[in-house]
Amino acid sequence: MGQNSAAIPILSVVFLLVIMSSGFSTGYMPVVIVHGIFDSSVQMQDLNDMITKAHPGTNVTIPDLFTDAESLIVPLWSQLPKFRDAIEKVMATSGDGINLICYSQGGILCRALLANMTNHNVINFISLSSPQLGQFGDTSYVPFLPQLKEDVYKVCYTQTGQDHISVCNYWNDPHHKKEYLAENVFLPVLNNETFNSQSKVWKDNFLKIKKLILIGGPDDGVITPWQSSHFGFYNENEDVIEMHKQEVFLRDSFGLQTLYNRGAIKMYNISGVEHTKWHGNQTVFDCCIEPYLT
Repeated sequence: MGQNSAAIPILSVVFLLVIMSSGFSTGYMPVVIVHGIFDSSVQMQDLNDMITKAHPGTNVTIPDLFTDAESLIVPLWSQLPKFRDAIEKVMATSGDGINLICYSQGGILCRALLANMTNHNVINFISLSSPQLGQFGDTSYVPFLPQLKEDVYKVCYTQTGQDHISVCNYWNDPHHKKEYLAENVFLPVLNNETFNSQSKVWKDNFLKIKKLILIGGPDDGVITPWQSSHFGFYNENEDVIEMHKQEVFLRDSFGLQTLYNRGAIKMYNISGVEHTKWHGNQTVFDCCIEPYLT
């Protein structure tokens, strides 16, 4: 009896060593973080630190691409290939999938990435204060654009604006819908609001995610309306129409309604957080991000 009892721990250690040598891992899924406009990996370090503290050993990648001013002057379709290459390298090392956290402009760029990646294995897409249905507000932080939001379309809805100012790619003027649909080469295409021969493929790709986590709040101060972070947006009277009443939801044009019906969308409305503080806020991390970093 004593000999058998002593053998059990030894056998357990041997079994554990065999499992480890076979490549089995009990660690967390890799995380990719995509920064926002005028940012780089430096601004994302607080988020990186919170992840590694909560989940030691997590492989966190923050592509240092199109940083600072370059994030503004390179259009989003041109940014997409390099970000895709960086993310695909991480996906290739994780057969179980990865988690994707994308902040501000990075969130809408990530949505385009997911739509264009047929073989992606993103499990949770966390959109952190991102203008998912566009921006129509303060432009004081953006060089080259008029200070009055009513005049921005005059620059953004031109080839020059679309080719050289990333914000113009998601500028959504509710008073100039015709021009938005005709001239904006990014957001209405991504939303399948205009003709897109790849619309079904893009929708199917986007629907491969398991969960869509949408984080935003009324004190953001930059994303306008802030409900854009929840797929809400202005109508022509600048009344905010929530996600469930948006045309893109009702038509399920890129899979939003399908995700909702699947129970795959989680929305967080957090007060008291300014736009540049989301990725460093411990409360936001604890309640809205950490639970999904499986």
